[in-house]
Amino acid sequence: MEGTAERLRIALYQGPGRWQDKAAALAQLEALAAAAAGRGAGLLVCPEMFLTGYNIGPEAAARLAEPAEGPCAQAAGAIARAHRIALCFGFPEAAAGAVFNAAALIGPDGRSLATYRKTHLFGAVDRAMFAAGGEGVVLAPLFGLCVGMLICYDVEFPETVRALALAGADLVLVPTAAMRPYEVVARALIPARAYENQIFCAYANRSGAEPPFDYFGESVVAGPDGAALTRAGAGEEMLFADLDPTLLAAVRARDPMLADRRPALYQALAAARSPGFTAPVRPSPEHGPKPSPSPVRRAGFGGG
Repeated sequence: MEGTAERLRIALYQGPGRWQDKAAALAQLEALAAAAAGRGAGLLVCPEMFLTGYNIGPEAAARLAEPAEGPCAQAAGAIARAHRIALCFGFPEAAAGAVFNAAALIGPDGRSLATYRKTHLFGAVDRAMFAAGGEGVVLAPLFGLCVGMLICYDVEFPETVRALALAGADLVLVPTAAMRPYEVVARALIPARAYENQIFCAYANRSGAEPPFDYFGESVVAGPDGAALTRAGAGEEMLFADLDPTLLAAVRARDPMLADRRPALYQALAAARSPGFTAPVRPSPEHGPKPSPSPVRRAGFGGG
């Protein structure tokens, strides 16, 4: 069943997926799509690297990678079209002689709406497998909403979500593979990102283990008021949330936070190190004054 501009039911799948078996992953995607559509969802969001597993190593990532419009995308489009449900899922994308950690957004008619490449690579595991994406703002219209995408670690940088919100995003989808001990992201950061940017934010995590990683689950959908609309436990499950655009309008009218910003004061945030910036010196009764400069890293926005 398709979502509408008035209200959209979304489904998030949380689970271990299928390890390095794209055919099995596509079969699972079809079963999940059928189940989600059967419960009235217009959009199904699956975790990071859903088609292959996340911690698969550079050789497997290169072997299993496909173009954004490759065979798996075609198969996923057929699934979306058959069940009249939009799909978002992670996969390794082959492009320009490199492999990217990517997420696809496919409409309920089976057409590709957008492909997003992870811009902030997480530690040695990501850097060994992937090149970093260079386009931070990727948006697509879906059911009357403006939808953006990020992947896992990207959402931990506040600039990424703010850039999407300023570009008009109403809903940000975040396929993820978040492991212990980073539960704070699902519990605190996702509601904060939704609240401070007055958007819906859907965070679809893995569960189970891919040694040495133990995925904590806790997938969540947060609303523009910062409230969690639904939250998973630690195990495999599908969860649902109803997104009401009238809530977006009400929160934005009540607290026009984006309009109240003072961008001239924040220009230094776009620099790797803020020229001439020194944090204010705060006296300490025990140890005397101490400066505490806070360098800010550059966000990966713009073409590239």
